[in-house]
Amino acid sequence: MQFTHEHNELKRNVKRFIDNEINPFVDEWEEAEIFPAGELFRKMGEQGFLGVSKPVEYGGLGLDYSYSVAMAEALGHIKCGGVPMAIGVQTDMATPALARFGSDALRREFLAPAISGHAVACVGVSEPGAGSDVAAIKTTARKDGDDYIINGSKMWITNSLQADWICLLANTSEGSRYTNKSLIVVPMKAKGITIGKKIRKIGMNSSDTGLIHFDDVRVPQRNRIGEEGQGFIYQMLQFQEERMWGAANSMQGMMNCIDLTIEYARERRVFDMQLIENQWVHFKLAELKTEVECLRALVHRACEMYIAGQDVTELASMAKLKAGRLARVVPDTCLQFWGGMGYTWDNPVSRFFRDGRLTSIGGGADEVMLGIICKYMGILPGKRKAGGA
Repeated sequence: MQFTHEHNELKRNVKRFIDNEINPFVDEWEEAEIFPAGELFRKMGEQGFLGVSKPVEYGGLGLDYSYSVAMAEALGHIKCGGVPMAIGVQTDMATPALARFGSDALRREFLAPAISGHAVACVGVSEPGAGSDVAAIKTTARKDGDDYIINGSKMWITNSLQADWICLLANTSEGSRYTNKSLIVVPMKAKGITIGKKIRKIGMNSSDTGLIHFDDVRVPQRNRIGEEGQGFIYQMLQFQEERMWGAANSMQGMMNCIDLTIEYARERRVFDMQLIENQWVHFKLAELKTEVECLRALVHRACEMYIAGQDVTELASMAKLKAGRLARVVPDTCLQFWGGMGYTWDNPVSRFFRDGRLTSIGGGADEVMLGIICKYMGILPGKRKAGGA
């Protein structure tokens, strides 16, 4: 996959927007542990940034997914992880299934305002007792006439304190846990929804994360995305975009850590020489950059296959796994070279050290990615890819 002039123009425009509308306020938002999602998303919607690969008829730009990858990479210029993650939830986690499988009426009611920035979206999969094991969720949506009545809880929900609607995964029938689930768009102002608490985290501080309770929440069955019982499959497809997006978004932050460390290592003198002159330091920084560029190649290959309509489950899982590992190794190594300065709260490398740790957990833990990869390799005991040996 090669970025064209159009891809690079999109990245430049996003970078310019970040410099003017986001980075000057990041420290304030980090301190407040929340950012004004509605206000920021409306500004982004005006620029067309929230629907680059979404259908034109609902306000998107109608471009292929390589532009979403370019957008994700550019958002890495934001000087924290929480804000780009919240944007990614809006563009590549809560809306892909709606855009692909939702009815025209449902897309006009919920997708169009999410693309324009006039609505904030969140995605409800994880629960207090079900994180990476998506099939184990307990939230139910029982039929009552033309409605669903929803009961249960969702936890670790990004954007939930400010969201206008949630893309909710719930059990809509008995039977196999892989065929009894549906995705339902639920307005967050619906009667019976309460936000249990705002969850404090060790990183991603500018992103609001909540625990949501559903107590006899009534929504029309027409709010279901696609076919009943296909929710698990739709969510697995959404995860592919989420995992590619997350890997793409992490790369610029890692490069920022490396570049800032190079700059500091040229200024810092240890034992009468620049720190950067130590072979261990400059060799290690070269190795880290090489690893990031290998991740970039993997992400771009997965994206190219995805655009061609191929199954990218294995490669997207590999990219997610590698991004999570590097998001731990890169800032940890760089922080060491900063010495005591690296162990301060406001240091940009220490912020990425905290924020990047989530990459190995959210959207499927490293161990889940390894299980998926092993399944496709045909070496996971008792489970093999369809058609495999």
